[in-house]
Amino acid sequence: MPERNDAAYLVLEDGSVYPGTRFGSHSDANGEVVFTTSMNGYVESLSDPSYKGQMLAITHPLVGNYGVPEKERRNGILSNFESENIQVSGLIVGEITHGSEWNSEKSLEKWLADENVPGISRIDTRALALHIRKKGAMAGIISDGMDSRDGNDYESINFVEMVSVKRPIIYENKGPTIVVVDYGLKEGILDCIYSMGYSIVRLPHNATEEQVLSYDPNGIVLTNGPGNPMLLSKETETVAKLIEHNIPILGICLGHQIVAMASGMEIRKMGFGHRAINKGVMELQTGRCMITTHNHGYAVFGDAPDGVEISHVSLDDRTIEGMAIKSHNVMTVQFHPEARPGTKDGFRIFELFDSSVRGFIGGKE
Repeated sequence: MPERNDAAYLVLEDGSVYPGTRFGSHSDANGEVVFTTSMNGYVESLSDPSYKGQMLAITHPLVGNYGVPEKERRNGILSNFESENIQVSGLIVGEITHGSEWNSEKSLEKWLADENVPGISRIDTRALALHIRKKGAMAGIISDGMDSRDGNDYESINFVEMVSVKRPIIYENKGPTIVVVDYGLKEGILDCIYSMGYSIVRLPHNATEEQVLSYDPNGIVLTNGPGNPMLLSKETETVAKLIEHNIPILGICLGHQIVAMASGMEIRKMGFGHRAINKGVMELQTGRCMITTHNHGYAVFGDAPDGVEISHVSLDDRTIEGMAIKSHNVMTVQFHPEARPGTKDGFRIFELFDSSVRGFIGGKE
């Protein structure tokens, strides 16, 4: 199928204009423009709720080579998508391709069209990435004209409430119960927890302390999610209360940031964030290095308060990538240990959490 000859423009908040060609939906889009250097995994990336409210530029020159598969589920959990729908508000690529693979159900272009998400191709995405690296992530629009009006005010919108489940969902299994507080989770997180034998209760982002404890959890997972963590004051208050019960807690990405805020630490927006599947992270206690998957534009800064230990740091820029509150059975990571897409190095985090939960269960017996 040939590419459409429909002119469109990516216009950034600072007035920069990138002419290109439309694909997918013909609707306009606005959002914060960010980039990923991942060479594959566009299906998982586009369906990652952490990208809600953002337009994603993929710097790899060819995007769409293996099409889009039919959704598959194991135990009620998506095994090849991170959510039911495309979460980005727009897609920016160098060249859209129409390749296929043995499990491809449709092209990337058709997937975007079916879900009313616009894309723009023939953009020099590497030049765009360099511009964002220099100027910082900023609002932008995809439209037919060169109007430089701003996109949405990303930092003031609570995207978590848009992507979190609205009611509890239970995934029955043979083992004890883990409560997962859904701030916009990737279903790969559920898959990893379920694979270790646990039953899962998935709760909305605004679940109270009492609601979480009513399921008698042997562990709690605070998930990834989109947007500005500093808007989540009620969620932070709830997490601060949950920490005091000494139930093992694993915070992932946004969950890591909420634990940090609950501990009195500072969150700041990064210049352009970490978004890739090949980021090096060091585990400080062992000196072990992992190649990990990232999608975050905010990070934890400052010195750790008493009782909080920095456990992981970025090998690129020393960003805090993990913490532990050993007295309260809490561990967190900024990266995505389920790694869909990405390497399997990060699964070690689930193994450490599993050990903590098993120890907690043994202590109760």
